[in-house]
Amino acid sequence: MQETVTSSQASGAPAVVEAIIRAEKVEKFYAQPSQNRIQVISATDLEIVPGEILALLGPSGSGKSTMLRMLTGLSTPTAGQVYWHGQPIAQAEVNVSIVFQSFALFPWLTVLENVEAPLQARGVSSSERRERSLKMLDTVGLDGFESAYPKELSGGMRQRVGFARALVVEPEVLFMDEPFSALDVLTAENLRSELLELWSKKTMPTKAVFIVTHNIEEAVLLADRIVVLGRNPGHIRTNFRVQLPQPRDRKSESFTQLVDYIYKVLTRPDTEPAAVPEQQIGPRIRDQRQMRYQMLPHARPGGIAGLLELLLDKGGRDDIYRLADDLAFEIDDLLPIVDAAQLLGFLTIEEGDAAITPAGEQFANSEILRQKELFRNAAVENVLLLRQICRAVDTKSDHTVPEEFFLDLLDEQFSEEECLRQLETAVTWGRYAELFDFDAARRRFVLPDALGDEAEADEEAK
Repeated sequence: MQETVTSSQASGAPAVVEAIIRAEKVEKFYAQPSQNRIQVISATDLEIVPGEILALLGPSGSGKSTMLRMLTGLSTPTAGQVYWHGQPIAQAEVNVSIVFQSFALFPWLTVLENVEAPLQARGVSSSERRERSLKMLDTVGLDGFESAYPKELSGGMRQRVGFARALVVEPEVLFMDEPFSALDVLTAENLRSELLELWSKKTMPTKAVFIVTHNIEEAVLLADRIVVLGRNPGHIRTNFRVQLPQPRDRKSESFTQLVDYIYKVLTRPDTEPAAVPEQQIGPRIRDQRQMRYQMLPHARPGGIAGLLELLLDKGGRDDIYRLADDLAFEIDDLLPIVDAAQLLGFLTIEEGDAAITPAGEQFANSEILRQKELFRNAAVENVLLLRQICRAVDTKSDHTVPEEFFLDLLDEQFSEEECLRQLETAVTWGRYAELFDFDAARRRFVLPDALGDEAEADEEAK
C-alpha cells in the first residue's frame, strides 16, 4: 500500500505552520496511445515550511527531480495542485532559485557577470546588481574572483558561484538538485559545512531549503526534515523530523541509527517502514555539570598551523620526537600543540607518529581567512566548552555571558588555576576563529563585534 504523509503527520512535527509551498494530491503521468499511462508520481501531499531544510531522498526513478520541478513551477502536475502561499502556483509570483548538480554557468561570462545574470533578467539596475552580486560573492567566499571565468575555477569554486547566483535574487525557497554529487569528497564536505553555517547564522536570504539527494548521510547531516520516496510509481514512504542538534556527529549512535533506518526504507520497498528511531535531543541544562570537558591544550592557532605545515613538508607523517628535535623543542613544549591539532581533528597519533588528516592538510594549505573558517568549524564541532560559549552568547538577549558562569561549570572538573587557564585558551581560540570576543573590563564573553559597537555607542553618547 502506498503511503502519503503530510508535514503535519511527520514524526515529532511542531504545531501547524503556514506553508510557503504546498502540494495537494499532485500526480505526474504520461498518457499512452493504448489508453494506458506511465505513472511517474502517484497522488502525493507535501509541504515546504519556513525555517527548515527539507531533504528528499529516493532511489533512481522515484521521481525526485520531477517533484522538484513541480514544486518550483517548472513543470505542471498532471493532477492535483501546487500552491504558493495558498495561491495556485501558476497564478502566483514565485520567488525560488535552483542550484544544479552540473554548475550550469555561462562559460563566456565572468564570475561577477554570472551572478549578475538573474538580476539583469529581472531588470535590476547595473549599479544595484553589481552591489548585490559583490556582496553575495563575498558571503560565499569568492571575494577577489569577480573577473575570473568558470574554466579558471575548481569544481568547488564553480559550485560556490552557483550558490551565489541562486542566492543573489534573495529567494524565499532555495532548491538544490544533488548540488554536491559532482564534487570530490573533501570539497563536498566543506561546502556542506559552509551551507549549514550560512543557514544557522541567517546569512542566507532565504526562508527554506529543499535539497534533492541520493546521499543518506548528507540528508541526516543537513536536514531538519527528511522525506523518502519509493518508486513504481513515486510515493512517500516516510516523512519525519530530524531532532538531532547541530552540529551533528556522524559517529554518534543516534546519527548511525537514522542512517540505518533510511537505508532499510530504501532497500526494502515491499516492507512497511518501521517507526523512526528515537533521537537524542541533546543534553538538558541539568546535565551540564555531568559532562566531561576536554582539557584544552594551551597552544596557539599559529603554532598549530606551523606544525601542520611542517608535517606536510615531511610527507604528512613523522615521529613526534623527531619533530621536536627538528624544531629544537623540548618534547613537553611540542606535545600541547600536537594535542591541540589532534583535538581539532587535524592530525592523528599512530604508534608515536603524528599523521596529518585531510582536514589538517586543507587547513595547512589554505589562506589565512580560510584557515580561520576551518578552525572555527573544527572548534565548534570538537570542543564542548567553545560550543557552549557560542550558544550562550548567541541565545542571550544581550549576547553577553559572565566569565563566572563558565568558571562555575569548569570547577567541578579542574582546579581553580586550571579553570582560569582553560578559559584563557578558550578566549584565544574563540577570538582567532571569530566565534566570540571577551570584554576583560567586565569579564564577560560577547559576540565578536559587540565590543566595537559598544565603544562606538559610547563615543556617540559623548
